[in-house]
Amino acid sequence: MSLDPQITAFLDQEDAHLAAVLREHRWAVQWVGPGEESGQPPFAYTIGLFGLGHPELVVSGVGPAVARGMLNWAAALVIAGRDLVPGEELSRETGGRLVVEVCPNPGEVVFGANRWYRRPDEFSVPAHQLTWPDAEGRFPWDDGYTEPPGGQARPGEWSA
Repeated sequence: MSLDPQITAFLDQEDAHLAAVLREHRWAVQWVGPGEESGQPPFAYTIGLFGLGHPELVVSGVGPAVARGMLNWAAALVIAGRDLVPGEELSRETGGRLVVEVCPNPGEVVFGANRWYRRPDEFSVPAHQLTWPDAEGRFPWDDGYTEPPGGQARPGEWSA
């Protein structure tokens, strides 16, 4: 089965753009808006870290600028030689904390990275999810977490 020539041309342009971004920055951030029908929160993920020997990074439930900031900061740690491991808490000098968790269903989330690396969903590139605290500094597993249910998807409980 062949794709529509317009879709093929669009994907070729997207691939060329992504290749240019990866050459310049070593990673890119892919934003996915909220699912209108599914009710899924918005999310974003990196493309390029797998090529450097590290799982891609995912964050959910925040807007594009905040997601880009979180992912760019954490990806820069990886580029500088850090291997982010599940359970690790990352603290930014400017404030803010993130906890690294395994994303158990990356094939349902990082589809752009899988396309880039030519990996089928069932053999997905690995991914870690970055989980953020509420305004009071509590994480979703802490008592009194104030974010609304579903605002920040928990690893494995959502898909694109």
